[in-house]
Amino acid sequence: MASKQLIIGVGIPMIIVGALIAIFWAPLVGDVSETVEFIGSLIGIIGVIFFIAGLFYTKEPVMA
Repeated sequence: MASKQLIIGVGIPMIIVGALIAIFWAPLVGDVSETVEFIGSLIGIIGVIFFIAGLFYTKEPVMA
């Protein structure tokens, strides 16, 4: 059972914000554009990690 709060509340917004920072804000800042693009990409990657973690999250312990 996936955690919708983790996927919809954290993962997807982080992916969207990271992409927006990397695509739209980075070209506008001039000298530090590579750093801003890196931070935006990093936020997006962390969002993907939260998204995947939300897919595997269960409240009940899994018994093998």
